[in-house]
Amino acid sequence: MPELPEAETIARGLDRVLPGRAVSAVSVLRPDVMGTPAAPFARAVVGRRFGPVGRRGKNVVLELDDDGRIVVNLGMTGRLIPGADPHPPPPSTHPALLFALADGGSLTFDDVRRFGRVVHIPAARWRAWSRRLGPEPLGRSFTGAVLGGILARSRSPVRSLLLDQRRIAGVGNIYAVEALWFARIHPATPSNRIDPAGAARLHRSLRQVLRRAVAAGGTTLRNYRAPDGNEGRFRRALHAYGRAGRPCPRCRALIERIVFGGRSAFLCPRCQGEPASPGPTSPGTAS
Repeated sequence: MPELPEAETIARGLDRVLPGRAVSAVSVLRPDVMGTPAAPFARAVVGRRFGPVGRRGKNVVLELDDDGRIVVNLGMTGRLIPGADPHPPPPSTHPALLFALADGGSLTFDDVRRFGRVVHIPAARWRAWSRRLGPEPLGRSFTGAVLGGILARSRSPVRSLLLDQRRIAGVGNIYAVEALWFARIHPATPSNRIDPAGAARLHRSLRQVLRRAVAAGGTTLRNYRAPDGNEGRFRRALHAYGRAGRPCPRCRALIERIVFGGRSAFLCPRCQGEPASPGPTSPGTAS
């Protein structure tokens, strides 16, 4: 599933081509990707001009000139593809939603597996919607102390906490695994057993990994592509994710794959050691 770096890459690519262009028509080709019913969605969007394109968590956010937003969660295989005419462009093999633009161009949401979702959020509801997500890990306000507080309030395995969008927005399995490898923390360590020094290492590692992945245009494992069709280049820089049975780049021990919470995690058994025992928790510590 596309994570923060992939959504950021897509948002930046669309921000170069969409702002100022007006929507002349909307065609819902696959209603199951719609989080807003088709008719109200079209009424809210047709005639509006696109403003800046941004991101919130793993979602691409298309601002409109009435301060409403079109929020696109890419699911596992979703793509947003600009086109030169009012039809889905050739890279689109499974078009689900088509925006025809007044200047003759188009924007297609293509989704092979149709796990993505597109929703219109009116201006009055935007802040409430955004508050459902946790802080942005690349934001200035996301400090080591903030992460330390989030960790201290949870007994969940730290990898699971990093994937919880209500606690930290935008992090998925690839970048959680990589950040934990850099921080030398076992993915199954209970979050509230990570000491302040470990929290500081994880904070630095998480931000560093995300910044490098954004600079590389994200990670393409299978379906992800940027709006220009290019693959993400960060796959070449992965140190732990997907590398089971290969030498750790740091100590040469073999990377291991474990499964918990229904998801694979990857770690170096020598560098990242064993997860700390849960130990006692203070009253009010959340799970």
